[in-house]
Amino acid sequence: MRRRSFIQKTVMTGGALSLGGAFSYAKTPNTTAAHQFNLNYAPHLGMFKNHVGVDPIDQINFMADQGFTAFEDNGMMKRDVALQTKMGETLAKRGMTMGVFVVDKGGNMANTLAAGKKEYLDIFLDGCKRAVEVAKRVNAKWMTVVPGGFERKLPIGVQDANVIEALKRGAEIFEPHGLVMVLEPLSDSPDLYLQNSDQTYMICKGVASPACKILYDIYHLQKTEGHLIHNMGLTWDEIAYIQIGDNPGRKEPTTGEINYKNVFKWIHEKGFEGVLGMEHGNSKEGKAGEQAVIDAYKEVDAFM
Repeated sequence: MRRRSFIQKTVMTGGALSLGGAFSYAKTPNTTAAHQFNLNYAPHLGMFKNHVGVDPIDQINFMADQGFTAFEDNGMMKRDVALQTKMGETLAKRGMTMGVFVVDKGGNMANTLAAGKKEYLDIFLDGCKRAVEVAKRVNAKWMTVVPGGFERKLPIGVQDANVIEALKRGAEIFEPHGLVMVLEPLSDSPDLYLQNSDQTYMICKGVASPACKILYDIYHLQKTEGHLIHNMGLTWDEIAYIQIGDNPGRKEPTTGEINYKNVFKWIHEKGFEGVLGMEHGNSKEGKAGEQAVIDAYKEVDAFM
């Protein structure tokens, strides 16, 4: 699944919702003790809609009742301000950590940061400034940034320098607020500038700011480079956020080739206390498919 389609689908699921929905699930207290996960897995809107409906608040409450301690929402910046505020309040009430949202127009194939063009930089910096306000409403710390595509007419070293200089400017916006843009290498297209963990590590070292780190998406990096534990170890001091998806298919753990139990055990032993975003689809439809996602995480998290 391409990232653009994945984000658009997620936004369509929750972006048009208002606060006027029926809060039937939220009004019904859960009497079953929540599962205690070892790591902070973060579902997204739409993942459990067959259990509780499409209302975002009901969905967040359901996630919390299942034991999930975090939540992520790629399309948060596109949501109504009142809904953003309500979601932030609900997360705080349930003791859940807000994971990433995508910086709107933070860098895409239409305004690649590798080109070094002022108009593209201005679009990126405007997105960063608006992201700060959204982060305040939902108590977020991390925002996803994808620098865009290659600028094929320029030498790669010049492209690297252009990206680093643009991200330094973004870091100047985020750093005073204690916020972190996390750079995500992707496998969706050979035209994407950022594709590997070592390349992203180099970029972060060049920016040299606590506001610029790596989003290590296990699904994408299994496709582009493999050797997951080895490569995470090499770049670990710059990794601030992790995302999940099995390969092939980009569905929940246990549906593909990745040994998630071993990967999660290694991450836990590294002392990682951050968020692991569940940025994948469900392998099966309906309530049964949603329960299969929950059961899969219980299975691969049982590494103690």
